[in-house]
Amino acid sequence: MPQLSPVLQQATPVVATRGEGMYLYDADDRRYLDFTAGVGVTNTGHCHPRVVEAVREQAGRLIHGQYTTVLHDQLLTLTERLGDVLPEGLDALFYLNSGSEAVEAALRLARQATGRQNVIVFDGSFHGRTMGAAAMSTAGTRFRAASGPLMPGVAVAPFPHAFRLGLSEEAAVAQALRGLDHVLATVSAPEETAAIFVEPVLGEGGYVPAPAAFLAGLRERADRHGILLVLDEIQTGFGRTGRFWAHQHAAGVAPDVLITAKGLASGFPLSAIAASVELMGKARPGSQGGTYGGNAVACAAALATLDVIRDEGLVANAAVQGRRLADGLRKVAAQVPAIADVRGTGLMLASEFQDPDGSPDTALARGVQQAAAERGLLLLTCGVHGNVVRMIPALVVTAEQVDEALTLWSEAVNASLESR
Repeated sequence: MPQLSPVLQQATPVVATRGEGMYLYDADDRRYLDFTAGVGVTNTGHCHPRVVEAVREQAGRLIHGQYTTVLHDQLLTLTERLGDVLPEGLDALFYLNSGSEAVEAALRLARQATGRQNVIVFDGSFHGRTMGAAAMSTAGTRFRAASGPLMPGVAVAPFPHAFRLGLSEEAAVAQALRGLDHVLATVSAPEETAAIFVEPVLGEGGYVPAPAAFLAGLRERADRHGILLVLDEIQTGFGRTGRFWAHQHAAGVAPDVLITAKGLASGFPLSAIAASVELMGKARPGSQGGTYGGNAVACAAALATLDVIRDEGLVANAAVQGRRLADGLRKVAAQVPAIADVRGTGLMLASEFQDPDGSPDTALARGVQQAAAERGLLLLTCGVHGNVVRMIPALVVTAEQVDEALTLWSEAVNASLESR
């Protein structure tokens, strides 16, 4: 009998048969509080009625209108509506299916627009699993091992991970920017560097927010050297961090190219890159296209997602409930020395586990994540060593659900410690 690839690794044993709001249900109708949101995808919750209705209506009219053959109304309307939320000046869009594809498209655009080969990424970055994106990902060897030779022209600069470095945020930023200058002086000359790619919050790298001063430093260097600043908001966008885009926490910092996916369409495959018309026009003719990009049903889901986020005040809710969740996580951590750090922004939060000697405690993180699943709370791990447990609930989460999750989290932590 055919089976799923044996190298696919399931984070939980749950086989979901339906979802509703913040909850998933299995075949026995057991309810699970989902604080994974499909890895930051279902920002409006599972099967939001307005998204379901938009999808149902669109599927009855037009499922697929291949957008280099014919245009369709959902694609054009979505492009217009995204103008309400995109940073000023980013007035051209190219649609794809996945985050990795969007990263590849942004990379291709940067190289073609500048005539330069190299790109700079940061320690702990994750940009995808396709060959170019994998070459740009340093959040773990699992994303690139035994796949070489990978795409050349990628230089890695330090990220200001203050906790890991044992520095203040200010000192970590200064050190990281010095490191970037060193890369520009020794590895990738400015005149050979097409773009700087950065996540405003490291995702797979451990949920580490980029300080505002760091993003400002990147913007200044990009302007000085004629380098494009590409912000990978695949996981952080669409309200996840308590602002519509995570880079908006850094006042005055705007990207040349913005990448979005995940929360864009509430679970339907859709991604995009946004740039100015002038910059996008520098791509080579024929370099942008694809069979399924801008799918009509996915675009309808994205339009409904925008409506729900606006009408239900989900960006503001992410900020409010994120503070409540962070406060609760810190209270648990204050009683558990093994939780060495709690960090994040909005509803993108994580707890890092360490041994007494300061080394990563991967086993405990995994044990807590599994113990939480046994109690009905679904979570994921991340970080280079897998010793970080992340919480990314849908933006519709309520205070009561946050408190429910915190109770289950505390129980899972204590049970895992007692079983050691």
